[in-house]
Amino acid sequence: MFAVDEAAELADNPWLYDNVWLIPALPAVSFLLILFFGKRLPYKGAEIGIVAVLGSFALALLTTFTWIGDIQGLEEEEQEEARSLVTADGEVQDVVLTAEAGEEHGPPRGAPVVNEVEWFGIGTGANQVTLGSDGSDEAAAAEGTAAAGEETSDGEEGHGEAAGHSDRFSISIGTLVDGQSVMLLFVVTFISLLVHVYSTDYVNGDRRYTHYFAFLSLFTASMLFMVLASSTLQLIVGWELVGVCSFALIGHWWEEKPNSDAALKAFLTNRVGDIGLLIGVTILYFAAGRTFSILEINEMAVSGAIPRSTLTIAALCLMAAVMSKSGQFILHTWLPDAMAGPTPVSALIHAATMVVAGVYLIGRLYPVFYEGFSIAGSSINAMAFIGGLTTVGGGLLAFVQRDIKKVLAYSTVSQLGYMVMALGVGAYTAGMFHLFTHAFFKACLFLGAGSVSHACHHSFDMKADMGGLRKFMPKTFWTFMIGSAALAGIPPLAGFWSKDEILVGTGAFPGTGGNGTYTLPLIFGMITAAMTAAYMTRTIYLTFFGDYRGHEHPHESGPRITTPLIILAFMAVVVGFLNMPSGFVDFMRLPSGWAHLFEDWVEPAGIASFVGAENGFTHAKPSLALAVIATGLAVVAGFVVWRYYERLYAKDPKATEYADGIASRNGLAAAGHRVLEEKYYLDFLYTDVIVAGVKGPVARAAYWVNQHVLDRVVDLAGLISVAVGRFVYRFIDQGVVDATVNASGRTAEQSGQFLRKSQTGQVREYATLMFGAAVLLAAVLIFAV
Repeated sequence: MFAVDEAAELADNPWLYDNVWLIPALPAVSFLLILFFGKRLPYKGAEIGIVAVLGSFALALLTTFTWIGDIQGLEEEEQEEARSLVTADGEVQDVVLTAEAGEEHGPPRGAPVVNEVEWFGIGTGANQVTLGSDGSDEAAAAEGTAAAGEETSDGEEGHGEAAGHSDRFSISIGTLVDGQSVMLLFVVTFISLLVHVYSTDYVNGDRRYTHYFAFLSLFTASMLFMVLASSTLQLIVGWELVGVCSFALIGHWWEEKPNSDAALKAFLTNRVGDIGLLIGVTILYFAAGRTFSILEINEMAVSGAIPRSTLTIAALCLMAAVMSKSGQFILHTWLPDAMAGPTPVSALIHAATMVVAGVYLIGRLYPVFYEGFSIAGSSINAMAFIGGLTTVGGGLLAFVQRDIKKVLAYSTVSQLGYMVMALGVGAYTAGMFHLFTHAFFKACLFLGAGSVSHACHHSFDMKADMGGLRKFMPKTFWTFMIGSAALAGIPPLAGFWSKDEILVGTGAFPGTGGNGTYTLPLIFGMITAAMTAAYMTRTIYLTFFGDYRGHEHPHESGPRITTPLIILAFMAVVVGFLNMPSGFVDFMRLPSGWAHLFEDWVEPAGIASFVGAENGFTHAKPSLALAVIATGLAVVAGFVVWRYYERLYAKDPKATEYADGIASRNGLAAAGHRVLEEKYYLDFLYTDVIVAGVKGPVARAAYWVNQHVLDRVVDLAGLISVAVGRFVYRFIDQGVVDATVNASGRTAEQSGQFLRKSQTGQVREYATLMFGAAVLLAAVLIFAV
């Protein structure tokens, strides 16, 4: 296995890798510039934000190309090496680049590149404190080697005190460049750039226009900072900054109470999960020998240096953070309410920032989850079950929404469940690939919903204010159709390829292999494939078909809104081809190098460096039968809903549902519909039971205890103190102390009076007294001695 410190030493870093910190720095600086100077500029600060994120996107794009070029170059070297190593009987030997090979040919394919500076360090042995020193010194390198499990003098693996970590405490800040971070850099900057451009039209004339663009820049910078974090401490900082920015943007129109309530709900719900993040990071810090380094923690997790039970506890704690940030059941309730913010913010939150942070956390610490949950060879685990339950539960809730943004919000919950489920079954590449493809078509759909709302006088109600909009908004309609088809997994659009990989990765379908046999997640995934097509068909019909049910005349949006839609729709068509299976490439007679590109570019940093074949990790084999079945379910579900509305609109083009539907005729269906409308009563549980209980009965009970127990105890203690004080004053102070002092005074006075009378002034009396005293003293001496 390739050691972390060797990777850092062998890598000959290009300028972009060493200066990748500029990507989050540009929008961070623009945040300050917009706040201080934005209102004085012609476009109220929007131009600063756009230029900054454009610069970040350009650097991210160059970094992506550099990373891909490095990997492709290393692959060519491996192939050339393989061609040169031919045995005497003509068979080609398998070649695996090791650290020794890397000395000649460079680092292994996809080796992570770390650049760190020691920000704070305490050397107890030397009694010194260093601030801002270079973190690449020999002491830090020795610590990294020991933390990676190097043998110590007594033969035990180097971690804890044996590794020397007790002699030094340090905090480093830096960047970690690998396939996963490069992929997110491209996605975040690309989506953020389009959102910035889109926002110049959508929020034009807003009362806090400058404030909006300032926090949009900070939001982007925070996510980019988290993506590049080389330590768990940096990851926490980026994680919390993303949460703070989302709070400010969700509550952008805070004067309206529902908006401020939604912002508070998002903030507080995420704090619940953040407790798990802090505990999990703390456990890993001590378990890995007092290090915050992500690479060292991952290396130790997979090498067995950290006990599996410890990894399990840490993974469960981190999973709580994932559940809150990435909207997993049962902490997903904040995410639909976050639609109270401006629609471009919703697109950015749901496509490239905030909610994908939890999925990114799993991928970044994947060896911890992989080993902690014993993913290899299993049939179910906490992550796979939570993800599967979320993907079905979120999809069901999307069916009963009349707000188009709420439909897309619950769709995001469902798709995030898909990603978490994929990582839970060991399909790392599939989960990361779905995060990648989902960003483009979900951003397209949210911005499309904003375009529709823009035309319908800022209403999102599909039943009351939409319908027939395809005639008035052809660009929005066709881009929304493409995004919906991609979301539903219709081939050959992006969502088809990533969803198919997830289903294959469960390993439960015959002939697919995989890292286990996850039958229940496969069932969850198949159900979701059908539901997604069904609720998106319902959304399309209610929005774009039938007769217009709103007021006045809708119109197509301007180019600053439609151009980002067209770009995102194009990406939703083409990005799925970045990870085509080899069989499809051969069938289409395409160059063999076009297969599994995303896997080659992204996976090595997350998997191959840590979880190799020796640890049970493998890739599932594609299945044409499974792809046909899943696609068939989606097509049939979409067709059923299509026919439902087609017949409904044939009777009444302005209708939205049958008056005598199944829910009105069947009690069980009515009960199920009511449960969905009440969102499984989770909001009732949280708001009306827990919160209201704390504010009501629990608060009253606490007040009663305070008044009748605590106050009574305090009052009784006061009464006892008063009684004791009176006793002490009357009998001890007055009766003993004062009486003693007074008696001694009287004695001294009487003695003085007696002695004063003896002072007559006659010499013979003084001589008599002296003689008597001498006799008395002589007697004492005689008898005593």
